[in-house]
Amino acid sequence: MENLIALLIAAPLLGAAVLLCGGRRLDAVGQWIGTVLAAASFVIAAVLFADMLGKSPEDRTFTQHLFSWIAVGDFRADVGFQLDQLSMTFVLLITGVGSLIHVYSIGYMEHDERRRRFFGYLNLFLAAMLLLVLADNYLLLYVGWEGVGLASYLLIGFWQHKPSAATAAKKAFLVNRVGDMGLSIAIMLMFTTFGTFAFGPLLGTEGHSGIAGDAGEGKLTAIALMLLLAACGKSAQVPLQSWLGDAMEGPTPVSALIHAATMVTAGVYLIVRSAAVFNAAPDAQLVVTVVGGVTLLFGAIVGCAKDDIKKALAGSTMSQIGYMVLAAGLGPIGYVFAIMHLVTHGFFKAGLFLGAGSVMHGMNDEVDMRKFGGLRKYMPVTFVTFGLGYLAIIGFPGLSGFFSKDKIIEAAFAKGGTEGWILGGVALLGAAITAYYMTRVMIMTFFGEKRWQPDAEGHEPHPHESPSSMTIPMIVLAFGSVFAGAFFSIGDRFVHWLEPVTGHSEGDSPVSALTVTAATMVLLVVGAGIAYLQYGRSSVPVTAPRGSLLTRAARRDLYQDDFNHVVLVRGGEHLTRSLVYVDHTLVDGVVNGTAASVGGLSGRLRKLQNGYARSYAVSMFGGAAILVAATLLMRAV
Repeated sequence: MENLIALLIAAPLLGAAVLLCGGRRLDAVGQWIGTVLAAASFVIAAVLFADMLGKSPEDRTFTQHLFSWIAVGDFRADVGFQLDQLSMTFVLLITGVGSLIHVYSIGYMEHDERRRRFFGYLNLFLAAMLLLVLADNYLLLYVGWEGVGLASYLLIGFWQHKPSAATAAKKAFLVNRVGDMGLSIAIMLMFTTFGTFAFGPLLGTEGHSGIAGDAGEGKLTAIALMLLLAACGKSAQVPLQSWLGDAMEGPTPVSALIHAATMVTAGVYLIVRSAAVFNAAPDAQLVVTVVGGVTLLFGAIVGCAKDDIKKALAGSTMSQIGYMVLAAGLGPIGYVFAIMHLVTHGFFKAGLFLGAGSVMHGMNDEVDMRKFGGLRKYMPVTFVTFGLGYLAIIGFPGLSGFFSKDKIIEAAFAKGGTEGWILGGVALLGAAITAYYMTRVMIMTFFGEKRWQPDAEGHEPHPHESPSSMTIPMIVLAFGSVFAGAFFSIGDRFVHWLEPVTGHSEGDSPVSALTVTAATMVLLVVGAGIAYLQYGRSSVPVTAPRGSLLTRAARRDLYQDDFNHVVLVRGGEHLTRSLVYVDHTLVDGVVNGTAASVGGLSGRLRKLQNGYARSYAVSMFGGAAILVAATLLMRAV
């Protein structure tokens, strides 16, 4: 069975090669080729999963070595794969949700002339993401990491004829490059410290601790912080979160695949996979929880003020990934729940994005929720599936988000001490804000009176339900939104599944699970109630009101782009000018001054070589006189 691991990557990689190199002769069938090969990868994953379930927990790690990539002296870099419970969870999510999004894209991209290329990029993304989570060493993981960045750039900027899309793609690429530098530095530090970057000896295997904890805490903290920087880039966490909202310029299936279910979860995978490093660096773990908590609130506040339905969901994604990062920073108390929420989020957030795409499909690509209203009558399937995703994300009892998010809040309190109370309070506050902004999205889109108007060309939208190629994936994801959390929680099934890889401890929470659930439900009702009072009982203005200071700040993403422009762009310009000034005045001054001094001195010395014998005779006489005087002086002394 281990020999099948490479086929997981090979199937979508073959699809990308065929679709991107096959030319226009494949335009008519390109979408089918891409979808079939994505589904083939999911089938292979299901076969491997079934085989893994048939083995005991300690025998569920499969490895496959393909070849030695680099071999120089004692240095070896191999191309090999490791499939364990953690990577299998990601493989099933990537290939399962990815295949559904491929099916959805058949209908969504039906009239796009470059559809074949789009499906080629989707396949390329799946292959890169699978390589990232299946690599058995950090160097190979880095190849997948960069591949995901490339595919994201191509997909966000797919409609490059739109300046906004081209700009968003460049912004995502540049911001992610900052995080990528963190990963590259971490890998270099690992090799100089431990002499390897292979998961087995570095992180350990079942029953065997790795060598990661053998280094000094300072070195491990530096490695962990660089890994966190990388995670912030891919997972859109503060301070590298600014690219996510702009990335909504890509086609909606891209938002569902890359920015809801897979790419933005890569940072969470990196932290949890590197648990042995973070467990030995408590200061770095504290920074991880702070980053997660800050981003949790940051994204939620931004999501409250967006009228663009996709950007409101983007703020939600940022916030929900913040929950996962916070949980991952809690250590063995939270690793399992970070991944559990990651999986449930993959279902309901992908469903919400696909539902937003369905609304856009029936509304002439309109994204402004102030121009929606009453769509539940025209799009019943979209309304029901989107509604179930809405209930799941706010943590409605019995649905997926209820089980996974509550576990993170409990784990935050279980951290203990002042830190536990602060983190738990932040997580509870985030739950209330989530209920508010998602209820706002639901009401503005599907309830109230219709508010759509003719576009600039006089075409009035005629809302209608999307074709079955789009609604069937939404229905499947809705089932996951409803049942996945309960399925994982029965008998602590998910905990027992991941514990051999991530480890798990219960902690000692000062707050009972029942109290956490009750508090969460109260805040859910409060958040949803406030949204209902603001948007459900009165008409929604077509033109956005000026709003409070916080509202205006949230509409501008809490001034994140302004901060980046002032501090990084202008700051970088001033730093560059200063460096150029230093280079011109100091470095060039020293070099040019030295050259001028040597030139001037040589010019003066050259005058001594004038060709006159009497001058040379005087020089010789003078030199001899000096030598005689020096000799007499030395004898006298």
